[in-house]
Amino acid sequence: MATVLATPGVYIEEKSAFPSSAVQVATAVPAFVGYTEMAIRANKSLKNIPTRITSLSEFHQFFGGAPKTTFAVSPDDSTQFKVDVDAASKYNLYRSMRMFFANGGSLCYVVSVGSYSDPVSGKDLNDPATESGIPTLLKYPEPTMLVIPDAVLLEEADCFSLQQAMLMHCGSDMKSRVAVLDIYNGDKPRTYDEGDIITRSREGVGNNFLQWGASYYPFLNTTIVQGDEVDFSNISNLGDLVPLLNNEADALYGDDSQIIKDEIAKLEGDNDPVNLHQTLLAKLPLYKAVLAEVRNNLNVLPASGGMAGVISMVDGEVGVFQSPANVSLGSVVGPTVNLTSRDQEDLNLPLNGKAINAIRSFPGKGVLVWGARTLDGNSQDWRYLSVRRTVIMIEQSLKSASEAYVFEPNQVNTWVAVKGMMTNFLKDQWKQGALAGAVPEDAFSVDIGLGSTMTPSDILDGIMRVTVKLAVTRPAEFIVITFQQQMQQS
Repeated sequence: MATVLATPGVYIEEKSAFPSSAVQVATAVPAFVGYTEMAIRANKSLKNIPTRITSLSEFHQFFGGAPKTTFAVSPDDSTQFKVDVDAASKYNLYRSMRMFFANGGSLCYVVSVGSYSDPVSGKDLNDPATESGIPTLLKYPEPTMLVIPDAVLLEEADCFSLQQAMLMHCGSDMKSRVAVLDIYNGDKPRTYDEGDIITRSREGVGNNFLQWGASYYPFLNTTIVQGDEVDFSNISNLGDLVPLLNNEADALYGDDSQIIKDEIAKLEGDNDPVNLHQTLLAKLPLYKAVLAEVRNNLNVLPASGGMAGVISMVDGEVGVFQSPANVSLGSVVGPTVNLTSRDQEDLNLPLNGKAINAIRSFPGKGVLVWGARTLDGNSQDWRYLSVRRTVIMIEQSLKSASEAYVFEPNQVNTWVAVKGMMTNFLKDQWKQGALAGAVPEDAFSVDIGLGSTMTPSDILDGIMRVTVKLAVTRPAEFIVITFQQQMQQS
């Protein structure tokens, strides 16, 4: 009793009846890094300041809208025309954010490293010297995923360097989050030669911190960009489009084509864009087809943004221990490359263990995430993304709760309190299904004490050691059903 009683009377003393408890940390909080239209809140710049948002409307409020991605149209003998994106005008973050929210995402962080007037640069996305991009997240413990959709817009070597930096950030600097990666040129099929995109990607990510990342292939054909979001302002070379439209006007309208040609000529003038756009849509199928091709191109997106939403949705509906697989993707028409089971064999079980999670289309089911592995597929400890993320959650939850005992006396009363706190938390996780075992004793154990986890030297050095063993639930990745005939019995 700390109070010295000097005056006769009645005194009240309260004692805590229950031990301190551990609270589960958030698990579904991605941090997106990339380029935005603006980065302003309350007249203050948000550039390279991780900003917490909970909706797409908040993103619009602080970071603006979509980039004006433009395309060049040119004649093509086989398909009448072709469109090629102007690479300098392409940015993936905004549409990936829409994919995130369309697939169940809510809370996230956004780090804007520049505007749409800046070229996509690996230095902007990760520069420790100027604390641009990834390094800004070092002081923010809440994010549990790192997503950079603009990485695949870099040159190949720069993309791989950035992905290595993402893995290092997650596995060395923080150890509390995982990187969700895309395959470079992931909209293309495999070639199985020295230029094969999967082989190049596996080589590019290196061999360090593989358990802290997961890659997804292929890119997705989405419905994020709607038809009314595309018009002739997305065409950078209208002067080359005009002759194509004039030729179609002659073919369709003959002697009356001049009326349509007069409208076509307005494309290069300063006229009402809405009325002109609607007129050309109604009169010229070629114009409509060009814009449809532009829209289709804009809707091809890397999978990481949608996967961040899927992981968030699964965490919220079931728990972090549930694999984010066998789940359909929203706002997706199909993958850019249709994979078969044979195609997926090398993706899922390569000799080097660097598994790539497939996204596949199944008749009657839609587009499903059909992989649940980290890049460290040869590790029995960290093969599965759900296991890696579950252990991160438990580690961070117990770490946060244990901070209350720093500088407490390193003796048996403290040890009992710490063990009780951890045991109660782990028992709750077992009840929810995160830990495997018929009884709690089979699912986990917590050891602490002199002669058990500590030596007298540890106590003299001020070190309290706790050993926690976990039986984390793992996905049933392969289900084998055996059939055998038997003799007729009756």
